[in-house]
Amino acid sequence: MSRVLPLLLVPFLAGCGSTTSRVEPTQPAPLSDLEYPVGSFSLTERDGRTVTEKDLAGKVWIASFVFTRCMGNCPAVTASVRELQSKIANPDVMFVTFSVDAEHDNPGELKKYADRYQAEAKRWLFLTGDEKTIRKLLQERFKQSAGDEPGAVPQLDALASHSTRLVVVDKKGVIRAMYDGMRNANFPDSEDRFADGMKRLQEKVKQLVEE
Repeated sequence: MSRVLPLLLVPFLAGCGSTTSRVEPTQPAPLSDLEYPVGSFSLTERDGRTVTEKDLAGKVWIASFVFTRCMGNCPAVTASVRELQSKIANPDVMFVTFSVDAEHDNPGELKKYADRYQAEAKRWLFLTGDEKTIRKLLQERFKQSAGDEPGAVPQLDALASHSTRLVVVDKKGVIRAMYDGMRNANFPDSEDRFADGMKRLQEKVKQLVEE
């Protein structure tokens, strides 16, 4: 039976917080037990090769959304993925970062960005494509914000409103869960919320690998 939950197409705000004692998160980790097929796509990886959904078949993968000129949320989200890369050693798990800045983020820019975060070339892909394709993929398939419409506000401001979620995709290319990719300073227990979310994400990935 298909399990569908409502989605929020707005990013969480950047922030760091700390707590002096353990408290239960104010809300559970959002949006698990989903069933949304990602479907077909064809994009360009940082090494110049074409990557399609077929290259990820049989793998569990974690999607993230950034742009290399971002000085706000993106470094925090990418750092979260880097931490997951170090904690999840299973070769059947991959990481896929999609750039929302098609105009600027060519393969060369993505390679520099990937190198900055010690991304393993075989396990962590950085993908780009034309703007229309990327926006459609994020909004219609991943159910995430790709930023404000072009021309509505200055370009970098528009891009900055993209989703900061991490999306977990199963071996068949179906979205199964979404988690916060960074701490949310709007909550007093942001550190604990984020830690619990990352724990649940890793548990979900382990479950999907074993399916």
